[in-house]
Amino acid sequence: MYTVAVKRDFVAQHFLIGGDWGAENFKHSHHYVVEVQLSGAQLDQHGYLTDIVEIERILNGLVTHYRDQLLNDLPEFAGLNPSIEHFSRILCTQFASQLNAPNLKALVIKLWENDIAWASYRLELH
Repeated sequence: MYTVAVKRDFVAQHFLIGGDWGAENFKHSHHYVVEVQLSGAQLDQHGYLTDIVEIERILNGLVTHYRDQLLNDLPEFAGLNPSIEHFSRILCTQFASQLNAPNLKALVIKLWENDIAWASYRLELH
C-alpha cells in the first residue's frame, strides 16, 4: 500500500463546552498542523498515487476556511464540543467530499493542536 501526505498549518480559536476543562473553557488559539494522508495500492500511469497539486488545492481551501476563525461559531460545529477529535473528522469528511481519485483506499487526517497532542480520523474510500 502506498501513502502520500501533505501538511499545512494555521491558527484558529475555540473554547471547550460541556465540562470543566479549566482554561480550555475560555476562548483561546491553537496553532494547528493538519496532515492529509492518502493511501492506495495502485499508482496511476505517471507513477503517482494521486496528484499532490490536487491534494494541496483541497487542503489549502480547507485551511483558508478555518484560518483565524472561532470554531464554535461555525455551522459544522453546531452542538459539538470543538475537540481535535471532532475537528479531524470534519476535516476528513470535507476533504473526501472534494476528492476525485478512484484508486485511493483510505484517507487519514491527522490534526495537531500543539507539539504533543493530536487526533486523527480515518475514512475508508471506495
